Amino acid sequence: MIGLLTLAVVNLATDISDAVKNSVHDIGKLWMPGAEGIGPYSGKETLALVAWLLSWGILHFILRRKEWSNKKVIVIFLLGIAVGTTLIWPPVFNGIAHAFKGI
Repeated sequence: MIGLLTLAVVNLATDISDAVKNSVHDIGKLWMPGAEGIGPYSGKETLALVAWLLSWGILHFILRRKEWSNKKVIVIFLLGIAVGTTLIWPPVFNGIAHAFKGI
C-alpha cells in the first residue's frame, strides 16, 4: 500500500513539475540499465520500491509488539490501495494535475 501511494504521489509530482520529473528520472538512471529510454518511469518505480522496503523495516520496528485486529488492518490496507489506485487512474490523475498547473 505504501509503495502504491508513493508511486501515485510521485507520478502526480512529475506531471506537475518539470524539475521534479528530471530529478526522478536522474534517480532511475543511477542504477537501472536503459532508464534513458523509459524516462522518469524508472525513477518512479525506484522511489516506490524504496518506500515499500523502508516501510517494512519501519512498520516492523513500530508494530512488532502490538496486537492489531485483522479487521482494522484489512480496512486500512484496502482504503490505502483504493486511494492509490484512484490517484493513478488517468481521469483522476489528469484532473488533479491540470488543477495544480492551473490549466
